[in-house]
Amino acid sequence: MGSELHEAAAQGFPGAAASYEAGRPTYPPEAVARLARELHLGTGRAVLDLAAGTGKLTALLVVTGSEVVAVEPVAEMRAVLEAALPGVRALPGTAEAIPLGSGTVDAVTVGQAFHWFRGDEALREIHRVLRPGGGLGLLWNVRDTSVPWVARLSELMEPHRRDAPAYRSSAWREAFERTTLFEKLGHAAAGLVHRLPPEGVVARVASVSFVAALPEGEREAVLMEVRNLLATDPQTRGRDEIELPYRTDAFWTRARGV
Repeated sequence: MGSELHEAAAQGFPGAAASYEAGRPTYPPEAVARLARELHLGTGRAVLDLAAGTGKLTALLVVTGSEVVAVEPVAEMRAVLEAALPGVRALPGTAEAIPLGSGTVDAVTVGQAFHWFRGDEALREIHRVLRPGGGLGLLWNVRDTSVPWVARLSELMEPHRRDAPAYRSSAWREAFERTTLFEKLGHAAAGLVHRLPPEGVVARVASVSFVAALPEGEREAVLMEVRNLLATDPQTRGRDEIELPYRTDAFWTRARGV
């Protein structure tokens, strides 16, 4: 079973942990509450936060009272999580090679990451670690590109994507359409506004894997373009705090028996 990371993730995320923590938003309470209900999170329940990053979602799972274990392959990301959440057991591992025994958790959550996985392998591994009837929850914060300056922000980044996977492509859904291990996905959406200083928006861009993986000169050129956008766009110029809008998509499903 393979456990290698996509090249963009392996090259970009190790150097982007600080930017990720500074520039990425949390998740809206209503989206997390919906997953908590659907996955029956709470006291006495064990949940795995898979590809946990710096712990943005992990921290919200702890609040449910569940026993939380985090798995994150990038050591630099995992170190930020461990410093912020010392009570959470954090382990190296990937979705395709989860370092837990079979049938050991009641739920698995994935924030901002399932599109990176090799879907068929990941679903088999997730199903393996779940107890019978356990649940899987997915969350993505997606920038609202219906707002003109946010669309321009995305236009600055996308030419550098190359083959890095994207949630918006919906390719990640194909594994769910093929699998017999899980039920049909449920879905709910919520709005989110991330308020942050201009350099926080710069950090948001710097936290993107394929931007972080660029050679230093190219990366700094992209970030300078972002600063110029923020300084000149009527919706952002002269502001000490910028509102970066998102749509949050939440999905859930339950494991079928085998």
